[in-house]
Amino acid sequence: MDKTYYDAVTEMEKTQVNREYVLGWMGGYLQNPMREEQRLNETYEAGYADGNEGNTGNFAQWLKK
Repeated sequence: MDKTYYDAVTEMEKTQVNREYVLGWMGGYLQNPMREEQRLNETYEAGYADGNEGNTGNFAQWLKK
């Protein structure tokens, strides 16, 4: 596994990014299939899209409130 994945997940956990976003990002980055339709939500889908693109710049939008 490359360092980008580890560093990104570690940073998201430290800054308390929404768990759904983190799970989506991890799945997208690892090219896993998306969740079943009934379990999808906006936060997960945003994370999945960012992870799929390897984008690490959108975490701040999904901090826990």
